[in-house]
Amino acid sequence: MLSGLGGVGKSQLAARHAHAVWRDESVDLVVWIAAVTRVAVISACADAAERVLRDPGGTPEEAAAAFRSWLGSTDRRWLVVLDDVQDPADLKGWWPPSTPTGQVVVTTRRRDAALSRDDRLLVEVGVFTEAESLAYLTAKLPGHDRLAALADDLGHLPLALAQAAAFIADKPLLTAADYRERLADRRALAQVLPAEGELPDEHRATVAATWSLSIDRADALRPEGLARPLLEIISLLDPAGTPVAVLTAGNVLAHLAVGADDVGDALGCLYRLSLVTLDAGTIQAHALLQRAVRDTIDPARLASLAHLAADALLLVWPPHATDSALTTTLRSVTNALHAHTSPALWHPEAHAVLFHAGTSLGEAGLAGDALGYFEELRREAERRLGPDHLQVLHLRNEIAASSGRAGHDADAIAEYERLVADAERILGPDDRTALTVRNNLAVKRAEAGDATGAVEEFERLLADHLRVLGPDHPDTISTRHNLAGRRAEAGDGARAVEEFDLVLADYLRVSGPDDPQALIARLNIASWRGAGGDPARACAELERLVVDCRRVLGPDHPDTLTTRLHLAYWRARTGEVATALVDLRELLADQLRVFGPDHPDVAHTRQSVADLSDVAQDRLEGQLGGADELGVTAQGRGDDPGAADGA
Repeated sequence: MLSGLGGVGKSQLAARHAHAVWRDESVDLVVWIAAVTRVAVISACADAAERVLRDPGGTPEEAAAAFRSWLGSTDRRWLVVLDDVQDPADLKGWWPPSTPTGQVVVTTRRRDAALSRDDRLLVEVGVFTEAESLAYLTAKLPGHDRLAALADDLGHLPLALAQAAAFIADKPLLTAADYRERLADRRALAQVLPAEGELPDEHRATVAATWSLSIDRADALRPEGLARPLLEIISLLDPAGTPVAVLTAGNVLAHLAVGADDVGDALGCLYRLSLVTLDAGTIQAHALLQRAVRDTIDPARLASLAHLAADALLLVWPPHATDSALTTTLRSVTNALHAHTSPALWHPEAHAVLFHAGTSLGEAGLAGDALGYFEELRREAERRLGPDHLQVLHLRNEIAASSGRAGHDADAIAEYERLVADAERILGPDDRTALTVRNNLAVKRAEAGDATGAVEEFERLLADHLRVLGPDHPDTISTRHNLAGRRAEAGDGARAVEEFDLVLADYLRVSGPDDPQALIARLNIASWRGAGGDPARACAELERLVVDCRRVLGPDHPDTLTTRLHLAYWRARTGEVATALVDLRELLADQLRVFGPDHPDVAHTRQSVADLSDVAQDRLEGQLGGADELGVTAQGRGDDPGAADGA
């Protein structure tokens, strides 16, 4: 039994097998049945009875039954091909019998359990391999280059390769490269594949028409009317795979007016018709099938569905980088959604998911990738929204932040300086965004080594925050937090700890003890106490802080993991090297699970484990390194110029 998406070549495989069998002189009978309906099966069997049994008599059903009975009793060798079975129920009572001398081959797009039996071998037929695609196109289009890239564009679907080759061959001036450009400019499939009258001889329908009936059948299965709207949403997403959770997000369920179980059942209907594949909570659909479905959606509804999908992505996106595989997939889905529906996600302005995907790259430690992503997004934003739009300013802030994370401090400072000037020109010097960009510039200058200059800038910035926002505004307290950290880095650790204590008191008074910024202040206080000569007190405070971080933020939150790193460091400083080494190894295991192996924090902890292992072996505590190596920092810059977030 050959099962798979329409267009993968199931019928061609069956035909090749039938021809091979017929050339075997020991085979007496080969019957090919177009099994698209129950009536078609009965009619073909009745016709075979007329030919084999000569005069079966009776009605078509009786003649067909007689032929089936003959297949079960004869000692002659035979092959029956049931091509394109569209409903397993059509074969009920008419499936050819299993005999030592007979063979049955079925081609179908269905994957229903009713088709499976121990005596039936199910073969999933997929698309061509890269080598098979290239060999096919090379044979069909001699003299053309870039055929491997063309095969990639067509998703290696045999039917699409054949029809694209026919389309190109019929146009002597059209090269494969030209054809790829037509594909890329998002024309409808009907404009880049042959019309029905231009199809190769062995093809019965265009690519889009091949799938149309399957979609209709899936939509008619229970729950009726749900498979098609789900497939429309899937058509906007990543053909390489989208988490099913996106399709069961609350806003999608509300839009469809169904429950999660209904969505699961409808996805099962699409799977049964080989329109999608399901694997470990991920759903995939062939890129050309997606394109064919998108061609049927009018522009207004496409834009609405694009926003629906983008909102769903935000709903399922982990609040922090707690699942590197999931966030990687969601970034890919976001990019596909943007590419498939542009410019829908730019109206009335850039959708938040476009920013979130870039921020996720930074959180994953992929600073260079984040920089490239935001630079491209900025160019598009300037083209669509204008250079002075607030979102363009936000993107420039992300570019500067990513430049700094990638190690390009001079570029980051220069961009921040330009951004400060433009933000003050566009929004005014007292606007919160302008103040936040000044904060980010001061932090980056400190990170580049100018701690004294940063202190002076933060003192001026604090005066402006007090004047504009007042003493209890979170941004004002955040600026005091940053100022304390920069004073500590400039060498005034004792005064910095005093100021940290005052900042913490205000966080507790204004926002409460569970404010994440209060937790960061406690981390800095403890770390600078240790740096000031009291590692035992630092350990005690950090032990309590780890408990609170786990309770408030969760065990996998980046700040929780960072706090555990600091605790291990100061435990080693108090002489508890063995305990600290155990802590670091446990931390490393959690970071690998949460961030993946390539995150900078993982590399940092690996090095700390190696260093501390040397200390444990040689009892030379001085080899562990200083507090800066373990990431002891004051409050960092806000990456979003709309808010002075902590780092």
